[in-house]
Amino acid sequence: MILYHGSQQIIEKPEKTAGKKHNDYGQGFYCTENIELAKEWACPVKRSGYANRYVLNTEGLRIMHLTGNDADTPKNHILNWLAVLLQNRVFDVSAPIARQARDYIIENFSPNLQDADVIIGYRADDSYFSFAEDFISNTISLRDLTKAMHLGKLGEQVVLLSDRAFVHMQYQGYEIADYRTYYYKREARDKAARGDYRNMKQSLELLKDDLFILDMMREGMTNEDPRLR
Repeated sequence: MILYHGSQQIIEKPEKTAGKKHNDYGQGFYCTENIELAKEWACPVKRSGYANRYVLNTEGLRIMHLTGNDADTPKNHILNWLAVLLQNRVFDVSAPIARQARDYIIENFSPNLQDADVIIGYRADDSYFSFAEDFISNTISLRDLTKAMHLGKLGEQVVLLSDRAFVHMQYQGYEIADYRTYYYKREARDKAARGDYRNMKQSLELLKDDLFILDMMREGMTNEDPRLR
């Protein structure tokens, strides 16, 4: 895999412990296969950054897909992704339903990450984060959450978790990310996702088979339930 890491710094030797503990998937090294996304991530402020480039030799690595796009892991779906996110990110769980939903999802849908060297999953930018908060607050259905994850095309991220994964990766240089282009592209992408989400919520139509988190908790639905696919 060719991977890029957007940063304000040139990172020739990435380290797992340098990452924040409260990132989407915990402490690790967060990358993307899309260089344009990496350049946007490199410019969170009006200062140019770098899209660091790496080659990851995936042979022998245990890769977990949390987006459900991999034929080898057909059991993973969006609630598995959400369970990991709930364990690592700080959510607004002041409402009783949100607190119970968080605990229920973590208990019933958390995948086993202990043996994973690499995770591939959605990137929970601020807009994605608000989608997840609405779901655990019983505001939107599972179908709407799944649909929302594709708004704004914020993309997937590839996260190196294990020491073995870092051994399999080689640095190949960098490209400069000019903030005059990529800071504003980043802003526009997030704004588009938020705008599309607002429009989606205003036009929501409740379908007969829509599942809300309260329905799932009342029925005691678990990871193997076919209605979650």
